[in-house]
Amino acid sequence: MNRSMATTHSDVRARVGNISLWIFQIALGGLFAFNFGLGKVLGSEQSVELFADIGVGQWLRLLTGILEIVVDGSLLTPLVWLICAAIIAWFRRDHTLALTRQLRALRSPTGS
Repeated sequence: MNRSMATTHSDVRARVGNISLWIFQIALGGLFAFNFGLGKVLGSEQSVELFADIGVGQWLRLLTGILEIVVDGSLLTPLVWLICAAIIAWFRRDHTLALTRQLRALRSPTGS
C-alpha cells in the first residue's frame, strides 16, 4: 500500500469517527433533553393541560420540569449518561486541549 492510499484510509477513518461522535453527541443531548423535564419547562401543550387539569398551577409544572432535568430516581440512568459523556470527552480530548491552549494564549499579556 502506498503512502497516499494509507493517508486516504486514515483520513476516511478520522472523518467517519468524527461524524460518529457528532451523531452520538447530538443523540445524547436529545435524549437528555427529551427524556427529562424539558417539555414541562418549555410548556408543551400536553404538560400545560395536565397541570391545568390537576389544578395545582403552572408553577408546579415548571418546578417539576426543573427537578426532572436535575434529578432522576434511578442511579443507573445518571451513570449511563456519565459514561456516554466520558466516552465523548475522551475522544474529543485533543480538540479540547487545543481549544484550552488557544484560550490561554488569548488571555496571556503577550498573546503567545
